[in-house]
Amino acid sequence: MKKIAILLAMVAMLGVAAGCGNKPVASPPANGNELNAVLSSGAQGTDLQEVQEGGNGANETNAANAETPEAGVEKLTIQVYFTDDDLMDLKPTSREIAFTVDRSKYESAFEALQKADDGLLSLWEKVVLNTVTFDETNGQLNLDISLPDEARLGAGGESLALEALKNTMFQFDEVKQIELTLDGAQVESLMGHVDLEHPMSR
Repeated sequence: MKKIAILLAMVAMLGVAAGCGNKPVASPPANGNELNAVLSSGAQGTDLQEVQEGGNGANETNAANAETPEAGVEKLTIQVYFTDDDLMDLKPTSREIAFTVDRSKYESAFEALQKADDGLLSLWEKVVLNTVTFDETNGQLNLDISLPDEARLGAGGESLALEALKNTMFQFDEVKQIELTLDGAQVESLMGHVDLEHPMSR
């Protein structure tokens, strides 16, 4: 009797074990963290692309700004006066000058007067410009210069140089007179040949 009971118990245990072995195991739910990581990865990829595209746009904007003329720069076309090898008369030449708040148009005009085109001579090329100021109350342009030895000219050259300076600067309507000094002092003659007025008027 005990043997039968033991046998029945063993059969029952085997049946339970067999049933458990065949029972399908439900697959675990998708790991929420993994799913979020996948979604986040996709979102980050999109965001990264947008950032990169945005960055490219910024670069394009910067490049466009680099090509834009500098703010505050004004340009003006004037006539500057040179001569030829014969030093007989003046030759007008059109030049575009640029100027800003910190760099006056008078300074730019003087520098243009120092650079002649091919075939022409500048009578002011070797002159050193020390200071440029303009007095609005009386329309006086004050120019202080230095004259190295190589900048000095003969009587004809000195006369033409002064005329070239006056013709160039008197194009500006507001300039009524020019006070030209040498190393901060008034001199009777700039180069020793022609009397220098203080100031030179239109």
